[in-house]
Amino acid sequence: MERAVGAVVGSAAGDALGAPFEFGLPGAFSARFPEPGLGSEMCGGGGWEAGEATDDTQMALHVGESLLERHGLDLPDIFARFQRWAAAGPKDIGLQTEDVLANGEPWNLASAAHYKVNHHAAGNGALMRATTSAVYFADQGRQATMDAARRIAALTHGDRAAWEGTAIHHELLRVALDGGDPLAALPEVLAHVHPDHRERYANVLAPRWTPDHATEFNGAVWPCLASAVWALRTTSSYEDAVRAAVDLGGDTDTVAAVTGGLAGAVYGMDAIPTRWTQPLHVPLPGAGDRVLRVPELIDLAQRLARPAARG
Repeated sequence: MERAVGAVVGSAAGDALGAPFEFGLPGAFSARFPEPGLGSEMCGGGGWEAGEATDDTQMALHVGESLLERHGLDLPDIFARFQRWAAAGPKDIGLQTEDVLANGEPWNLASAAHYKVNHHAAGNGALMRATTSAVYFADQGRQATMDAARRIAALTHGDRAAWEGTAIHHELLRVALDGGDPLAALPEVLAHVHPDHRERYANVLAPRWTPDHATEFNGAVWPCLASAVWALRTTSSYEDAVRAAVDLGGDTDTVAAVTGGLAGAVYGMDAIPTRWTQPLHVPLPGAGDRVLRVPELIDLAQRLARPAARG
């Protein structure tokens, strides 16, 4: 339970920490905050309030609430929640996700229709929202958690690369939530990746890979996931992993959200600095304009992780 809470809150905290630095240069975070704990690292900026989480966490919470309220995976319900969220005017929404949710196609055809026209759908928009669903399915084993990841990812992303990256993320979180080492589990996880995508993920998730090796902007699923794994591998605390993720520049909120979920699952809730959690808040367009803070996030994580609370 401590790890599940750490994953959900940790992902949201990473998201909010990275948001003001999105599309910035590498090293911008450490240049502004060279020493941990000195200065208001949850600084806000770029249209975001201090401690405000972005669409990454907002979509993750919509997924989590659907799983609980529908007592399992109800893909049309998740898609409808995404549509209501998009129509409510969130501050940020990915271009691909926005098109899929507004193209008029039904839930099971919308992402395929987008992919057929654009031929590019391997962004990190499915990966960024996966922590809540990973917590929910973790006790059901590898196959269930990876299959659920693929199906939820496919709602908005027509490229199987995005499905497989999200499935890997789900499984790494499952291992961590069970007290295992997600890095040591990588070879076994990769064995369950679709054969057409296994080699590429094996390359970017290898111990020798660094963000300097990325061949795409980290808004793509491969370098985003790889950067999160790299940040976890090269640090020894939740705080250092998330700081390293934000300091990469580029799509900082999403890379830090993915990193924060993994690191939170590994190190637990107590490892997340209180100076980051105190201002943390998540506006939730499309759901009564609620604003969730850490107590609500903890409650959600506990219910996602507790089978008896699912009805």
